[in-house]
Amino acid sequence: MKRVFPAPLLSLSLWALWLTLNLSISPGNLLIGAVLGFAAPLMMRKLRPKQVRIRRPGTILRLFLLVGRDVVTSNLIVAWGVLNAGRRPLRSRFVKVPLDLRDAHGLATLAMICTVVPGTVWSELSLDRSILLLHVWDLDDEAQFIEHFKTAYERPLMEIFE
Repeated sequence: MKRVFPAPLLSLSLWALWLTLNLSISPGNLLIGAVLGFAAPLMMRKLRPKQVRIRRPGTILRLFLLVGRDVVTSNLIVAWGVLNAGRRPLRSRFVKVPLDLRDAHGLATLAMICTVVPGTVWSELSLDRSILLLHVWDLDDEAQFIEHFKTAYERPLMEIFE
């Protein structure tokens, strides 16, 4: 069954999306949507990443709560910094974070975390995946930031994925 439908949920979603975008359930749209839902996952099967192996699922909840806390605190810090922008110059800069995380799924999750937390922007990942270049909006102590980043995000992701 996996050979014919490598991603059944994706196939069904593409079919439903086609019908929704066309606002019609005519026989032609039903057929075209079904062909699209069947053919697209088959053609893109090689692009799908390896199967995810989660090593410690309990760590996911801890990481989720930590990221949630950091999102709220960072929002408040960024809002306060915007309100006080004229009084104090920002100390934004690029930071090179050495990475030990090598798993593609872990790196993708780390990229999403950097996107969600205000004040940080994922700028570049070195070709050998050993250094991450982040832009930090307001930074007091670079070493402390790197330690927090590695402890709070990278280590839990290594526990989960590696």
